[in-house]
Amino acid sequence: MAGSPCVTMKTSSASTILTRSSYGPVTRMPRLSFVVRRTGRQAVAVAVLGILVAVSGVVDAADHDFAGRVDRVLAATPLIDGHNDLPWELRERSKDRLATIDLGSDTAKLPVPEGGAPLMTDVPRLRAGRVGGQFWSVWVPTELKGNDAVQATLEQIDLVKRMVAMYPADFHMAYTAADIRRIHRSGKIASLIGLEGGHSINNSLATLRSMHDLGARYMTLTHTRNTDWADAATDTPTHDGLTPFGLEVVREMNRLGMLIDLSHVSPEGMKDVLAVTAAPVIFSTLRHGRSTVTRATYPTTSCAWLRRTVAW
Repeated sequence: MAGSPCVTMKTSSASTILTRSSYGPVTRMPRLSFVVRRTGRQAVAVAVLGILVAVSGVVDAADHDFAGRVDRVLAATPLIDGHNDLPWELRERSKDRLATIDLGSDTAKLPVPEGGAPLMTDVPRLRAGRVGGQFWSVWVPTELKGNDAVQATLEQIDLVKRMVAMYPADFHMAYTAADIRRIHRSGKIASLIGLEGGHSINNSLATLRSMHDLGARYMTLTHTRNTDWADAATDTPTHDGLTPFGLEVVREMNRLGMLIDLSHVSPEGMKDVLAVTAAPVIFSTLRHGRSTVTRATYPTTSCAWLRRTVAW
């Protein structure tokens, strides 16, 4: 019975229950310890009770092994976090002196700057969460323009690589899917780089290619403000999505093998990307600025549209 969670197979003397598990082939459950001799509602009630008893025993056994099953899955398959803003926090809090912050201990206990929040990332918590791969965001403020934005992004890429080098027993830079699998098998956390905002390339495909050469494996097309070629979800639209140059950025990212991140991008911009991209897109983060209106309406508007547009 396709799509059915269980199939009841009738025998001459009893019922045998077969369950179709998501984790393997059909599993034979315990044979019911009674023979259905009665008829009508009484027989149905007895049969249902017997099935529930049998199912309960199997579910309990599965529950007891749940932690072990999770361990087996995560040991074989790297769990990848798509977005972590730690690099900018390290830049601001350490003033580029990375050794002053020990990621090997609980960073939540470190002093918190005024208006800030405790750090949410350190090696012990990454290990406890069984993280197999981490995309480190090299975000820079949208107030930075032109070459200033490019320079700050290069500095953040450098910071990520220095941070990874400081913890060789735990982190290793990754640039390909094969790298992620190899690093995961070695027991380390594969570290990847993501650009957050098209302002980091200063309207230059050459700069985009250079960022890729340095290790960037995705780019969020906008942050909270429009770029010269793409509209952000939290800014007043000026391009009705992407400009012709924006479409060229998408095509070049496809050619390079860079993931296209649609977080922060306007709904019209998303439509333009999906109309031309030859590769799947991602949403690396679901935070979209500080506007309560934006937080309330953006995920509802754009994600609902995307669900209607893309075959999930």
